[in-house]
Amino acid sequence: MSKTNEEIIYRGRILDLARETHRMPDDREACFEIVQHPGGSAALPVLADGRVILIRQFRPAAASYVLEIPAGRLETGENADECIKRELQEEIGYSAEKVEDLGYVYSSMGFCTEKIHLFIATGLHKTETALEPDEFIEPIVMTIEKALEKIEDGSIVDAKTQLALMRYALKSKG
Repeated sequence: MSKTNEEIIYRGRILDLARETHRMPDDREACFEIVQHPGGSAALPVLADGRVILIRQFRPAAASYVLEIPAGRLETGENADECIKRELQEEIGYSAEKVEDLGYVYSSMGFCTEKIHLFIATGLHKTETALEPDEFIEPIVMTIEKALEKIEDGSIVDAKTQLALMRYALKSKG
C-alpha cells in the first residue's frame, strides 16, 4: 500500500490531521483521515525494592484521573530513550541509570500514527520535577502485584500502562 496524496486539514501543537489517499493492495485507491503524531516514550519505573511508580494524572480526553506510567511526546530530533529519561525527571522527579526496551505499541493504528516506545526504568535517583503548566500529576508507589490487580479490577484503563506492566511481569517470571 502506498500513499498517493496528502492534504493537511489541521496543524496543531501536538498533532496534525491529514486526509490521505492510499493505493490499496488490489490497486484501488482509498481515502483516510489520519492523525499524524510524532510518537512518544513511556516507562515503568522500578525502584530498588521492586515496587513500581505509576502516576495519577488528570486526562481531559477521559474527563477523569487516570493511573498510568510516565510518558511523553518525542521532540524533534529526540530518540525514544532520551525522551523517556526527560519525562521521568519532569513527571516523577527521578533520573534513571538504565532504560531497558520493552518494545512498542501503536496507540490506535486505525486512524493515528502515534507509536509509543515502552521501557523499564531502573537505577532510579531522586531529582526535582518539572511539570508543564497543563499537567497535574501525582506519583503513586505500589507493588507490581497491586498494579496487576488494578488492571484486573478495571482501575488501570490505559493501554500502554497495561501492556508495560504485563510485559514486565512476564519478563520477571522468566
